[in-house]
Amino acid sequence: MRKRQQSQNEGTSAMPQAPGNQRPNNTCCFCWCCCCSCSCLTVRNEDRGDNSGRPTHTTKMESIQVIEECQNPPVEEIISWAQNFDKMMKTPAGRNIFREFLRTEYSEENLLFWLACEDLKNEQNKEVVEEKARLIYEDYISILSPKEVSLDSRVREVINRNLLDPNPHMYEDAQLQIYTLMHRDSFPRFLNSQMYKSLLESTTSSTSET
Repeated sequence: MRKRQQSQNEGTSAMPQAPGNQRPNNTCCFCWCCCCSCSCLTVRNEDRGDNSGRPTHTTKMESIQVIEECQNPPVEEIISWAQNFDKMMKTPAGRNIFREFLRTEYSEENLLFWLACEDLKNEQNKEVVEEKARLIYEDYISILSPKEVSLDSRVREVINRNLLDPNPHMYEDAQLQIYTLMHRDSFPRFLNSQMYKSLLESTTSSTSET
């Protein structure tokens, strides 16, 4: 009996013991501006999503992507868009029809990015600014995003510097570059599109009938 207990103790002592202070080498240091796609980022995002008690600003950012409510514009206003891109972009009706056109060209993200930047400019709360700035980066700046907008390296460097201390106007250079791209590239095609011509014709017909 004593020999059996002794052999059991020897077998137990022969088993390898896990060191108490040793940790798995899975540490990942990153900043959210680095577009890191490692597993620990996924875990953190899942943990953050479980905090249902804390309100987030994601839903508010997503609301930008909803078509803006507006009344049907008069024919004079629709005609004026052809001479003034800025005027069209200032009206919800103009942005809506232009957005529909951009969707057909698979470039809707340009307008969504511009709208998100406009929304950020109106924010004063520092925590909200940081959250919205992060969402804009993840949605439109990150190379991992399917909605990434086209920006040159200089503008991206400016954004990366601004990420150290986010502010409501941190995307101004990028916003201007995308605005100019829409004005010079997409807008002329929009004016020549069947979508714009049909809108103009239908509005003109409705006006003449009344």
